[in-house]
Amino acid sequence: MSSITSNRLFLPVSGAIFFLCMALLPPVLGSAGLEGGGRYHIGVLNDIGLYALLGLSLNIILGQAGLFNMGHGAFYAMGAYTTAILNTVYGVPILYTLPLAGAIAAFFAYLVTRPILKLRGDYLLVVTIGIVEIVRISLMNDVFGMTGGANGIAGIARPELFGFRLVSPEHFFYLIWGFVAFTVLLFRMLENSRFGRALYYIKHDELAASGSGINTTHYKLVAFVVGAFWAGMAGTLYATKMKFISPVAFSFSESVLLFAIVILGGAGSIPGVILGAFLLIGLPELFRELADARMLVFGLAMMVMMIVRPQGILPLRRRVYNAAKQVGKYACAIGTQKLAPPAPEPATDTTTPPAPQKGTGGAA
Repeated sequence: MSSITSNRLFLPVSGAIFFLCMALLPPVLGSAGLEGGGRYHIGVLNDIGLYALLGLSLNIILGQAGLFNMGHGAFYAMGAYTTAILNTVYGVPILYTLPLAGAIAAFFAYLVTRPILKLRGDYLLVVTIGIVEIVRISLMNDVFGMTGGANGIAGIARPELFGFRLVSPEHFFYLIWGFVAFTVLLFRMLENSRFGRALYYIKHDELAASGSGINTTHYKLVAFVVGAFWAGMAGTLYATKMKFISPVAFSFSESVLLFAIVILGGAGSIPGVILGAFLLIGLPELFRELADARMLVFGLAMMVMMIVRPQGILPLRRRVYNAAKQVGKYACAIGTQKLAPPAPEPATDTTTPPAPQKGTGGAA
């Protein structure tokens, strides 16, 4: 079996096994005799799922397109506040606000990123930091009298699905991780599409991609818009889960955490981003008893990780082709047609007529 075939089979099968195990976790934790029926652990898994969603949305911008974005929390905040305002002020059901929150965040991303797409590297990074700080300060100042200022917005309703209200942590577990599974499937298809290949070329050599006819500005803008759309919908899930939001939840440190999730797990790798969410969100909860020392140990571990394996724990694997085994395996368009055997050449007389002799013939 070739490496290409094995890789194509391994990722779907391993992903299906992972999400099947995740689906069995709530009943297993509930019957394990844990304090509170395992609800605390399910709550931690819910947080991991939310950050996995945010990490996957940032992975399109940072991991696949190679654009340094440390202001992703701004799009997350736009989605959460859109849901909170629509639900508490206008009474729109939570699940109806899900695509609206994503659309508002995507439109905001289009407005703020279109003028800065020609910036590269550190310059783009600094501008995105400014964007997230502008959004946070605007929310603190109660823009249009709708964001609640530092007090935030409370009283956000729970989502209802087919008349069933999602209330318990177990309900949110299946909602969040079901959304993660859908995101993984969709983004995997997007990665193998023409759009995903264009982002791959832009990340590795933008000049060569532009010379090959790829509209790099267009694709980078679409990457920002798609990532912001998904971050906005993740903000909806956060708002309805917490029932309260404030600008403190969307500070610059949140954007740094999302950046670290993508880089630590493996930029461009979907399994790596999910693993990064487990490590950066789940591990600190396991060492909560260590209080402040846990962050010291955690920071030291990240430093060592960046030195030993700077490409991330599960980096994006490149496809490997064995040229010797592939020769003659795939026929081109002309090779698939059965050509008729060449017609035999007509027989020709190779003998030459004798030359006329001098002195023979003539007039009588």
